[in-house]
Amino acid sequence: MRSRPALTSADVKKMMAACVAHAERNGWKVTVAIVDDGGHLLALERMDGASRVTAEVAQGKARTSALTGRASKVFEDRVKERPAFAGFPAGLLIQGALPIMHQAECVGAIGVSGVQSHEDEQIAQAGIAALG
Repeated sequence: MRSRPALTSADVKKMMAACVAHAERNGWKVTVAIVDDGGHLLALERMDGASRVTAEVAQGKARTSALTGRASKVFEDRVKERPAFAGFPAGLLIQGALPIMHQAECVGAIGVSGVQSHEDEQIAQAGIAALG
């Protein structure tokens, strides 16, 4: 039987802290969602001042990225080319989530919502970078 890598609680805490620190340095009020490879929520932090809806959006973005192993922006761009992708069942097709890759496998994703989509993605990248 094959073994698969998986995120640990320590990994999740380290990534969440890096995401929040990056957002705070920039004065951004966001929600960060970290999910496992099946898109199931491992951690959610809605920073003070972040809009209520950002909690749902961050989770949807993260789920899309985890289930596909791709940045959510890939699907945002794809919808522009082929509107039929708007019905894609994996979550939200909006930039702001990145897959967490380990040994060429997707082990989860980080989704962020609350600022411009490219800034959401920067925050997610800061979390992934924290794993080194």
